Amino acid sequence: MSSISTVLNDTVIIHPPGFYIIAFQTFPYISVYIIFLTFVYVVTLMFNILLISIVARDYCLHTPKFMAVVNLAIVDLILSTCTIPSMIKVFLFKNNFVPFNLCLVQMYFYYAVLSLESYALAILAYDRFIAICLPLRQNLFNTLPIMFCIVGASWVYNMGVHAYYTAIMTRLSFCNSVRVISYFCDYAPVFRLACNDYTLHWSIASTSSMVNLLVPFSIIILSYLSILVTVFRMKSVSNRMKALATCIEHLVLVAVFYIPIFSIFLVGLYFRSIDPDQRVLSLSLATCIPPCINPIVYSLKTREIKTRALALVQRIKTSP
Repeated sequence: MSSISTVLNDTVIIHPPGFYIIAFQTFPYISVYIIFLTFVYVVTLMFNILLISIVARDYCLHTPKFMAVVNLAIVDLILSTCTIPSMIKVFLFKNNFVPFNLCLVQMYFYYAVLSLESYALAILAYDRFIAICLPLRQNLFNTLPIMFCIVGASWVYNMGVHAYYTAIMTRLSFCNSVRVISYFCDYAPVFRLACNDYTLHWSIASTSSMVNLLVPFSIIILSYLSILVTVFRMKSVSNRMKALATCIEHLVLVAVFYIPIFSIFLVGLYFRSIDPDQRVLSLSLATCIPPCINPIVYSLKTREIKTRALALVQRIKTSP
């Protein structure tokens, strides 16, 4: 197999033409699983695009809350598109070769958008915190320009930081195996194939996982602690239940996203005690299922969105 070499600081860096994605070696009926994920992808596209269209077309929904909801929907679309189509190509059509540069592109978008998903859930928690704990100061702390700045800052930070994380992968030399045991060009499985020192990459992977998971998760925890304090200070039981009801769907999304991600990234990264195929299966489910259920559990159960979605379906039925 030929290779592409570049010279960096008098050290020869060997870049292979690409990598071979190898996973699910011990799992039977993998084609059935990929077909299931194909269905998940179609549902993800359909409901998230519907949600974005409804909010974009209705000026009454141009509020901080629904800007945060649309941000989550866009992140969900990109996250699913980063992985599921390539999984279909690799495991259903048996074409598991990924060119080197395309591998880096997929790696970059996957981890940048996965971090954005974490921050998007924290932004929704911030919106709930302002609405319940500071309802009279929403025009001060949660306006459309402020929400735009918060969302924009999360995008700039994550896209910029992960551009650096991906760029330093070009400093690694791959002179031995090019078999990546994952379902895509995964950061840790790729840098562990390098035949030169990857201590920097391991440090960055562990630090990034901690920061981009724990910081948003801490924001969510602090937001809901404040919400609980505010709710239990309410004298009316009905007001308490109404306030808590607006948080249930968001808490479901938080649990579905963070529980498997924490177990896979943190346990697997530090202890390496997860079977490779089990890690691949768990990680693929943890990143492919939430984008599908997010618009169904959270957005489409919101009264404003449900009303407009039903009206849109009714117009389609009655149109000639």
